[in-house]
Amino acid sequence: MIPNSVEITPELIAEHGLKPEEYDKILALIGREPTLTELGIFSAMWNEHCSYKSSKKWLRTLPTTGERVIQGPGENAGVVDIGDGQAVVFKMESHNHPSFIEPFQGAGTGVGGILRDVFTMGARPIASLNALRFGAPDHPKTRHLVSGVVAGIGNYGNSFGVPTVGGEVNFHPRYNGNILVNAFAIGLADADKIFYSKAEGVGLPVVYLGAKTGRDGIHGSSMASTEFNEDAEEKRPTVQVGDPFTEKCLLEACLELMASGAVIAIQDMGAAGLTCSAVEMGAKGNLGIDLDLDAVPCREDGMSAYEMMLSESQERMLMVLRPEMEGEAKAIFDKWDLDFAIVGKTTDTLRFTIRHQGEVVADLPIKELGDEAPEYDRPWNAPPAPAPLPAADVPEPNDYGQALLKIVASPDMCSRRWVWEQYDHLILGATIQRPGGDAAVVRLDGAADGSYKGIAATVDVTPRYCEADPLQGGRQAVAEAWRNLTAVGADPLAVTDNLNFGNPEKPDIMGQFVACVKGVGEACRALDFPVVSGNVSLYNETNGEAILPTPAIGAVGLMPDVRAMATIGLKEQGDAVLLIGGAGSHLGQSIYLREILGREDGPPPAVDLAAEKNTGNLVRGLIRSGLASAVHDISDGGLLVALAEMAMAGKLGARIAVPGGASPHGWLFGEDQARYLMTCAAKDLSKVQAQAREWNIALAVVGEVGGQSIAVSGLLDLPLGELSAAHGRWLPEYMSGPDAQG
Repeated sequence: MIPNSVEITPELIAEHGLKPEEYDKILALIGREPTLTELGIFSAMWNEHCSYKSSKKWLRTLPTTGERVIQGPGENAGVVDIGDGQAVVFKMESHNHPSFIEPFQGAGTGVGGILRDVFTMGARPIASLNALRFGAPDHPKTRHLVSGVVAGIGNYGNSFGVPTVGGEVNFHPRYNGNILVNAFAIGLADADKIFYSKAEGVGLPVVYLGAKTGRDGIHGSSMASTEFNEDAEEKRPTVQVGDPFTEKCLLEACLELMASGAVIAIQDMGAAGLTCSAVEMGAKGNLGIDLDLDAVPCREDGMSAYEMMLSESQERMLMVLRPEMEGEAKAIFDKWDLDFAIVGKTTDTLRFTIRHQGEVVADLPIKELGDEAPEYDRPWNAPPAPAPLPAADVPEPNDYGQALLKIVASPDMCSRRWVWEQYDHLILGATIQRPGGDAAVVRLDGAADGSYKGIAATVDVTPRYCEADPLQGGRQAVAEAWRNLTAVGADPLAVTDNLNFGNPEKPDIMGQFVACVKGVGEACRALDFPVVSGNVSLYNETNGEAILPTPAIGAVGLMPDVRAMATIGLKEQGDAVLLIGGAGSHLGQSIYLREILGREDGPPPAVDLAAEKNTGNLVRGLIRSGLASAVHDISDGGLLVALAEMAMAGKLGARIAVPGGASPHGWLFGEDQARYLMTCAAKDLSKVQAQAREWNIALAVVGEVGGQSIAVSGLLDLPLGELSAAHGRWLPEYMSGPDAQG
């Protein structure tokens, strides 16, 4: 019997986020009362954030394999083959609760954690993106949170030395008490030199690498597995503190160590810190792990075993080392001024044994810590079908020009320049499509001589669609990511997802989750777009109010030749403006409906996945053949907003006309899917039309590039200067206001 100086009470069990029936399962599993350290370990391993106990059943339905997939879900990050002996490694994860409590450190350590997930696999990070969602602009905390999150992301990424190349920023009252910070990182590795977390071999040293362990982040993963209430501020001590300069040294030391051949297995110390990393490494290899906490480098005096096992201090790794290379490995970490300590060994016992100050403080079955974690088939209610929205219920604007100005100046549609100018998006010198387009593009080094290969990346979701119809919303998130990659000329490769939802113990919320995952799965299968990594973030609620369902889709595409890349800016006077994919009329859940009429109702647009695939293949072919001078997918705000964005990007106007018989506001503002705006030279128009006929895809010439205004015959003629001023004004003016935290 292991001595236990702390009484395990029902209150203590509840404080650790464990339900009575889960504690009963622990008792049955180990045959005795756990020690406090063991209770903390079970709490860390069995919380929602680490065990996926409410979502595993549904995640298994997603397509995760494909011709190019080297590693799907289950490792630190997904890995996809991109030819020439290269692989792209990527993942997206949430840091929502920490960023609400302490926005600068919460967002910064979110970036740090996702970068470690990538370089733990042996990849050098080449780009990062993010998806940010904040509450209503007039909420007293919003400005403070925006300022802190953006500064935290910029500080960590800029200091570490990775370009932040794209993302999303949106506002909605449903995020007032629970913002979302989803961080997405991409790395490049040799396809035959990927590193995994599966421990191999008995009696081998388990080595602690990186920064010292402190008391920051204790119970961080447990906090991420519960709802917020009025005491959210009191959870500030559970937020980790990051050091991007240490992480940069850790990156270089790890890559050097990997190149030496010393590494058998390696795992990032992320959520649940030393506990989760050690258990995962041992369990995957069908081995036990014996840890001696007296050897763990600590930056604070008197840390208990409980604190060391649950600390989520940043910039740390755990590794199984080839023992004959210990001296060489330690020399590398000494050179980079990082801790290197042998803290344990692998065993053949299948036990997770922890010693501290001469005592065994934990002795648990290692496989069961993960394999026997609760798995729930939560009750769920099928989401109700949204009420139809008759066209007669959506009136035209009184003034089309003022309507366009209001939309492009709204919080969700205004320029994000204030945000991305705080990020270094050019460091490493490979970013060739900057923020503001449909997808970021980074040129790759190290491929075959003369190669111009590149990677495109985007992150997308429309939460208002997911709220109205979670199935269609899940499909649309994938479809829009597919379109954004296509619009720059990339072949969509694979997806990483970040599924952000409320409390899964509520059947209505669980029903949203189930339907969104079904929609994501359907779209990924139809588009040959496998899910290779991701994260589930549940319990995003405060005082019982859930966020909008937000299944963010991060996606990566391959550019065979970046010289053929398309951009959104209009290029030449006289170019034809083409609508590819058919006319629009759908105004349910549209930006027009919300910003002009003040309503959020009706169904979202339907997603025809076959049409998405065919239309995307046509557009990609037109780009690669050099026939497209500018391309932009049509999404929020419809055709007119897409054209306005193209005009502002290219500093060149255009004149279009609504076709006879069409509803003007439906045609201009409808958000029907599987559509693009494209321009081409007048001399190439017949070739473009011929290719559209071959694909049997609707293509209409709707206008011509030219002038310095956006003009729609008989409806509006808006100078570009006025449009650009309105588009660029809102965010800087908002962020210059008082920092009212409330």
